[in-house]
Amino acid sequence: MVSQSVAVWILIALAVAAANLPFVSERVLALMPIKAWVKKPAWALITELLGLFVVIGLVGYAFETALVNPFPRGWEFYVTALCIFLVLAFPGFVYRYLLKK
Repeated sequence: MVSQSVAVWILIALAVAAANLPFVSERVLALMPIKAWVKKPAWALITELLGLFVVIGLVGYAFETALVNPFPRGWEFYVTALCIFLVLAFPGFVYRYLLKK
């Protein structure tokens, strides 16, 4: 059983990695190459980013239920969490669209 602070740091590290994953790889989830795409389209990036947001949310919920009683959440929590996830994705966006030639 991990402590609460270790679980938080693991979740932050996973969130940073997951938020930047769609931008650093042309493969879907960094696993499956799509030969029809020369460059991953924007809709695929957004879909992948939202899917990884849900996965990270489920991991966070699993940590929470294992360590403490889960708290009820409203829509405000999910909107704020999505905004934070998008901020974590900023380095990958900069690498893909502003630095990579």
